[in-house]
Amino acid sequence: MHALEALTRDARALAHGEIVLSAPEAEVARQMQICNACRYCEGFCAVFPAMTRRLEFGKADIHFLANLCHNCGACLHACQYAPPHEFAVNVPQAMATVRGQTYADYAWPPALGKLYQRNGLTLSVALAAGLALFLLLAVAMKGSLWPTDLAGNFYNLFPHNLLVSMFAPVFLFVVFALGMGVTRFWRDVTPATSGAPLNLPAATEATHDALRLKYLDGGHGEGCHNEDDAYTLSRRRFHHFTFYGFMLCFAATSVATVYHYVFSWVAPYELPSLPKLLGVVGGVSLLIGTAGLGWLNLRRHPLHGNVAQKPMDLGFIALLFLTSATGLALWLGRGTPTLAVLLCLHLGAVMALFATLPYGKFAHGVFRTASLLRHAVEKRLPNPIGLSAD
Repeated sequence: MHALEALTRDARALAHGEIVLSAPEAEVARQMQICNACRYCEGFCAVFPAMTRRLEFGKADIHFLANLCHNCGACLHACQYAPPHEFAVNVPQAMATVRGQTYADYAWPPALGKLYQRNGLTLSVALAAGLALFLLLAVAMKGSLWPTDLAGNFYNLFPHNLLVSMFAPVFLFVVFALGMGVTRFWRDVTPATSGAPLNLPAATEATHDALRLKYLDGGHGEGCHNEDDAYTLSRRRFHHFTFYGFMLCFAATSVATVYHYVFSWVAPYELPSLPKLLGVVGGVSLLIGTAGLGWLNLRRHPLHGNVAQKPMDLGFIALLFLTSATGLALWLGRGTPTLAVLLCLHLGAVMALFATLPYGKFAHGVFRTASLLRHAVEKRLPNPIGLSAD
């Protein structure tokens, strides 16, 4: 009966042109109303100061707050209304559910939004394995999987222009798809976050907070929670290893591109060349970070997030781990007959990672940064309610 009444109410609202909240969004709105009355967690992270600037929570407000949440778990462990209390306030879990919904809702093209629900660990690893197998078969048909005449140069197996033609279109699509999604998100949440334009001080602060992962310190600097009540900085540190490792690997590719097209310095590059230094340090950092994040994810308390999103999280972690592991293995085994096999494994992992970037956990960094930027803008304006100060 209650479900029928809810459907009738939603249908009536839609008929009058009103915006209807989904069940997860309505749950966030309910919990924020309770939190707004309590405010015990106001100093924990950016979510709660942003919450105090609102008396009601519309769809755009909820999307903004959900992506502002870093899922540190501190508010859950401090909350007197957390389960098994009848109010059942679990902000990290409610926010995580809505975050997953926003990734799908803002996906471009919209028809591919459902890929977020299917992009799990099994699919990610199977895609990497399938692409690697395809490349292995292509190499086997061309000659031998154990060639001895490549002189340590993988371009003798896959020419540079062929690799560019394979990866450049995918990379450009990833950038365009994510750009389209976050542009729509920005356009929707801007009116809900004062509507003021972005400015340099706000951009500087938000960038600083994003690069430091400020809000994974639990609000007190001792760290967030994982499997129990203990504080730990492990998630923050492993995130840093992962993010900066990824950026160093990207920098290595960018520098190598400049070397190739500007200076005509053709790969492979040896130590201590800049591309090799950046790639090795980045690969090791990425390996450490993803191994740590995977270990923490498997041990994480189920109340800390949306369990349904765990396969997507693990899938992204696995692809990053495989990319770094196969890349390092390729470097170490480049002068041996295993070069062809190692190169196919590495290219398979990289292609699978690129193919899933717009529709996997990578999106959380893009949307969270956008929310941090809007929060940095909003907090510089007078509180419209006047009940609290940032």
